[in-house]
Amino acid sequence: MTGENVYTAALMEHNAHPDYKYELDDFTYEREGINPSCGDEMTLRVRLSADGSTIEEVAFTGHGCAVSQASADIMSELITGETVEKAKHLSALFFRMIQGESLSPDEQDALDEAFELEGVSRMPARVKCAELAWRTLDALI
Repeated sequence: MTGENVYTAALMEHNAHPDYKYELDDFTYEREGINPSCGDEMTLRVRLSADGSTIEEVAFTGHGCAVSQASADIMSELITGETVEKAKHLSALFFRMIQGESLSPDEQDALDEAFELEGVSRMPARVKCAELAWRTLDALI
């Protein structure tokens, strides 16, 4: 992403029409995440494959700002169908990016739409908002 506009079309679309914001009943793991600095809260639920190696489904519930809600939806889309190891790798890439580190073109491609949140790294007050779902995921897996 170039420029300083954090509220990209992708962010606004994922916030307004999240595909992964719903109650997931048949989950393997559940984790609550809270951003105490602004009050964003979410519950992340993940269903793994029988052997525990693949993320079959991800869903979240909760409330928060546009950045936290869009980031959760983008993350959920990105890791659904991936192995747990790949999800950990993508999470590590996301944290490097959101903390201001430059990523290679291949790493940017791996993050897909999550890379559109790169501009948040220049807005310290919003970094924790973008990280909430990812921190919750890391604690869960």
